[in-house]
Amino acid sequence: MVPAIDTASSTAAIRSLGRRSIPTIAVSEHEHPPAFDSRYCDESVAVPDPTTDFSGYEATLLSLAERDDVATILPFRESDIYALARNRERFADHVGTPWPTLSTLQQVQDRMQLFAAADRAGVATPRTRTFDEWDDWDDECIVKPRYTFRAPEYADRFDTPETQWSSTEYVEPGRRPDRDATVDEMGHVPLVQDYIPTGDEYGFFAQYDHGTPVATFQHRQRRAWKYAGGPSAYRESVDIPALERAGRALLDELDWHGVAMVEFLRDPRTGEFKLMEINPRFWSSLPFTVQAGVDFPLLYWAQATDREIDGPPEYEVGIAGHLLHGEALHLHSILAEEYPLVDRPSFLGRSLAVAGSLLAHRRFDYLSRDDPGPFVRDLRNTVGQVSSDAANDPRGGPASKLGTAINRLFVRE
Repeated sequence: MVPAIDTASSTAAIRSLGRRSIPTIAVSEHEHPPAFDSRYCDESVAVPDPTTDFSGYEATLLSLAERDDVATILPFRESDIYALARNRERFADHVGTPWPTLSTLQQVQDRMQLFAAADRAGVATPRTRTFDEWDDWDDECIVKPRYTFRAPEYADRFDTPETQWSSTEYVEPGRRPDRDATVDEMGHVPLVQDYIPTGDEYGFFAQYDHGTPVATFQHRQRRAWKYAGGPSAYRESVDIPALERAGRALLDELDWHGVAMVEFLRDPRTGEFKLMEINPRFWSSLPFTVQAGVDFPLLYWAQATDREIDGPPEYEVGIAGHLLHGEALHLHSILAEEYPLVDRPSFLGRSLAVAGSLLAHRRFDYLSRDDPGPFVRDLRNTVGQVSSDAANDPRGGPASKLGTAINRLFVRE
């Protein structure tokens, strides 16, 4: 069973399993997620939206897991992995459970606990304090949520499970954000971290079996959805021993079980890989990971069903791949957004870089010759959203310009 979210990761999982004749059930609160249009999607099921009815979503997952033909569930969002971890024993009566316990997950979804684990593991981190503990507003810093998911088990202030939506705020030296307004926006006292002046973001990806690594992979993010960072739009595979050591040390310290992406920034002043966060689930760039040679969905299914896994798979280093609408969003961010501390790149220069990389590295998250449906659906969804944004932009500004650019980009492709 695969939650069909609006990123290419769930489509990649359905393709990976379907191409090996492993039936898939896609579940979604969306009416037209791209994964529903995959030729490898055997069944689609509507479920409650976990952002508005988490208990209904949780109950539906449990009900579907009771079906005899369901062997396991793949997590793609913080809400997915929380629901699975919180009900791990109940799910274990019906399906394979290659995911962490709730107590282990809390150490990841609560960033203060995560950075404490990193300290125990000897993994470098930016200086991090709660907002109320931070007293050095003369340096460049960022403010970010402490929790990636608001769980009642994590703090008394959270009455019901809820996704944490607030994003990172970049703070210039000498400016102290309004504490009460920030707490109101985030719903809790957030964290403050030293700002690392670099765009060198790396991912260490792994699947663990009760503390033992089954498979690992690494990539360097070349472009994100926004020029300041975020989910990956363009990335290349790498193999860096220091990155491997840091990622493994942290997951070993957590006695990890399941899949995880460990995000690092490489500090240009020291060369150290400094921890940003862990995504305790499948990641948005999963299609590229599979294309490079590490088929995590298949490995996850094999682990869940107690099948033998023949050693850690090798992958091709130095190749790259794209999420096309992520590239468009990256260019849009240059036109329409501004981030203190982060230099805005040249739109023309970055557009030429995007075009050159598209020609040089023709691997795409959605686009597939044998399964065009998800690409077409994602195109329709994206253009529809952009057209709506442009209609609400009476000055014909960046949103309108982006609408034209996206149409041209997808028509060529």
